[in-house]
Amino acid sequence: MKQVQKGFTLIELMIVVAIIGILAATAIPAYQDYTVRAKVVEVVNSAMPCKLGVAEGYMSSGGTFPTTLAAAGCATAATKFVASIAVGAAGIVTVQAAAAGLGGTPTANGGTIIFTPTSPAAANGSVDWTCTGGTMPGKYRPANCRV
Repeated sequence: MKQVQKGFTLIELMIVVAIIGILAATAIPAYQDYTVRAKVVEVVNSAMPCKLGVAEGYMSSGGTFPTTLAAAGCATAATKFVASIAVGAAGIVTVQAAAAGLGGTPTANGGTIIFTPTSPAAANGSVDWTCTGGTMPGKYRPANCRV
């Protein structure tokens, strides 16, 4: 009589472990990048009040961008992921990520994202923003901010 096999052979188990190892080796770095990108979204969103203030300041002043936080009507709101927000010449808004807490590569921690306004004359009556400057690595930025 034939005896029926019960369980898996050692080779079959080793193949399964190898497959799981390969999947983990590719999935873990992708997941880590994803979590850093999610934290960078908070950094980008923290600039929204200042961007709105700069646009309103431009419209109410008759064509001059505010050059300070106070003139833009906003303040630095430091959070777990945001170190500071600044408004500079020509209404440029600079947001700096916290020195620690984003995870990922050390270059993401403390990185900056720069938002540059365009005057309404060039943008059909509305202030448009570009966010191509700064030291934040491109792979962590939102898609519309990548260089």
